[in-house]
Amino acid sequence: MVSSSLLPLETPSQAHICPFDQACSYLEQAARELRMDQGLLAVLSNPRKVVTVSIPVKLDSGEVQVLAGHRVQHCDVLGPYKGGTRYHPAVTLREVSALAMLMTWKCALLNIPFGGAKGGIALDPARYSVGELERITRRYTSELIKDIGPAVDIPAPDMGTSAREMAWMMDTYSVNVGHAVPGVVTGKPISIGGSRGRELATGRGVMIIVREALAERGQSLVGARVVIQGFGNVGSAAALLLHQAGAKILAVSTGSGGVFAEAGLDIPALKTYTAQNGRSIKGFPGSVPITNAELLTLPCDVLIPAALENQITEENVNQIRASIVAEAANGPVTLKADQMLELRGITVLPDILTNAGGVVVSYLEWVQGLSYVFWDEERVNWEMEQLMVQAYHKVTQKSKARQIPLRLAAYVLGVGRVAQAVTDRGLYP
Repeated sequence: MVSSSLLPLETPSQAHICPFDQACSYLEQAARELRMDQGLLAVLSNPRKVVTVSIPVKLDSGEVQVLAGHRVQHCDVLGPYKGGTRYHPAVTLREVSALAMLMTWKCALLNIPFGGAKGGIALDPARYSVGELERITRRYTSELIKDIGPAVDIPAPDMGTSAREMAWMMDTYSVNVGHAVPGVVTGKPISIGGSRGRELATGRGVMIIVREALAERGQSLVGARVVIQGFGNVGSAAALLLHQAGAKILAVSTGSGGVFAEAGLDIPALKTYTAQNGRSIKGFPGSVPITNAELLTLPCDVLIPAALENQITEENVNQIRASIVAEAANGPVTLKADQMLELRGITVLPDILTNAGGVVVSYLEWVQGLSYVFWDEERVNWEMEQLMVQAYHKVTQKSKARQIPLRLAAYVLGVGRVAQAVTDRGLYP
């Protein structure tokens, strides 16, 4: 397996399913299909820049704590780097590196002029006050000030961050350069140059790809039985939009467990319930409790893993009873489980396609920020849908033409476009 010389080895506790090794495996599969030169494969396997910064922060108690922040810039051959910033206790440099690589292929697949990047800090946001999080975010941004910018690298929200953190990042960057720079981040509040439609973008993209996949089978979203693992920003948005389109959402879950209703959950009511109960779905009227493990094995038309990576593995893959698995999270299906699902005839809609709605609208926000011309939500949603539908049909056409799974077809398209750009630009010096 090709590996990166720029990244540290995994510790034994992390090595069981290494996200970076899995990302390299998908790259290698695409490279074989493309008959790629080994030198070019080595170039694409290594991130261009890996940045780790020290983040000292004074807590409200007066104690000083030092955190480590990462930013990995994988490839900018098609345009400036683009990728989220996540705050989560499980953040590692290799995880961030894997996600940066996936973002490169995702942007190329969607024909967006960005390269892939990702950032993160290993912390639990729930254990810090708003003031502490602001100080952490501003110091992190200050440490990266030479490595980000609207023509260099454009951060966005990810797990554990939101428009609030993006506003702090934009302000910190703008203060340092001496003028407002709305294009330095995306996913920020509308009041400072954010885009309408951004909040539901990733979930809307999931809904669009699921709709297209069902249509190819002669099915409709109306009456489709859907199960969603994860009820955060992506999962809840996908649930709401699918519900509005007529799908029956049988079950949803959070980290502490889920709820199930044979007749379908009332998603608008559930969103109201979670807003009133500290984001908890426990005890939602008209539902019965269900574990995350049980949720994954429910019979349904569409299973949407929208939580963390490595949720469908060799251990539980044979219990999956969905016709379609739509990856709303990054890497929720392991490499081996993906192969086993294929053998069972279960369609997997790959993450670099299914969850691309967020980066598409981030691109549209970046365009609006650079031009200082802002669109209404209807136009944003229309522009995003065109790109998502176009990418879906390119993937399915490639899959049929080469007789390969959808995931490999998506990688062949994304990796192939980046490889061609690297070849055309050449190596300097």
